[in-house]
Amino acid sequence: MPLPEFADLGFTIDGHIATLEIQRPPHNYLDIELIDNIASALEYIDAETEARAVVLCSGGRSFCAGANLRRDAPASPPTGNRRGREHLYREAVRLFETGTPIVAAVHGNAIGAGLGLALVADFRVATPDARLTVSFSRLGFHNGFATSATLPRVVGQQWASRLLMTGMLISGEQGHAIGLVDELAPEEQLRERALDLANEIAAAAPLAVRSIRRTLRRGYADDVRRAMDTEQVEQDWLRRTADFKEGVAATAERRAPAFEGR
Repeated sequence: MPLPEFADLGFTIDGHIATLEIQRPPHNYLDIELIDNIASALEYIDAETEARAVVLCSGGRSFCAGANLRRDAPASPPTGNRRGREHLYREAVRLFETGTPIVAAVHGNAIGAGLGLALVADFRVATPDARLTVSFSRLGFHNGFATSATLPRVVGQQWASRLLMTGMLISGEQGHAIGLVDELAPEEQLRERALDLANEIAAAAPLAVRSIRRTLRRGYADDVRRAMDTEQVEQDWLRRTADFKEGVAATAERRAPAFEGR
């Protein structure tokens, strides 16, 4: 039976490994439609296939350079109205409710919501020179995509606090040192190494793997949902501040922002 087709998303299955490739080159910006398609593909894999692991990867120059809530607008700084953001967050929770283990192959930029998407995965294989950041604070904005919940879970409270509060940019190699990245591979071997890890997972007893994953992630989707609700409240009031306007202007003008705390 042929696999379903999803816009901007390649979907293949080879043996027990499913591959989802985001196909919005060069930078693979996220929006509601793409989140919905990834979630729907993962749900289909759970319900209708014998896949035991998923590789999530991207074509083009970046894994995902951030969110674009309006398809005709630049992805950074964050755009879109409240209703659009609410729907994006609602769709994003679905990603955390699926059952098949995920390995993300991360190259180029994984910025903001793009790094949030990588954090949906159980494991991340990245190139040493990948560029990883949750740079919302440098826009005068609050982080989103439940990174308040997902990032501390992966790197611990201290590193999550530093990454979120400073908006610092780190490399894949630095990400590996703090536990954000599980393995490093040169770009020409990145997808192969992600597939190797997926096959390691698939070689274990599938019922046991899913059972273990359920235990490890017990309550995780609820934590994600609560984090997204809180993040949205914070984003809504910060969007009205002068600092946010300055962050947007500084980003557009490629200069350092001059924040005044108002």
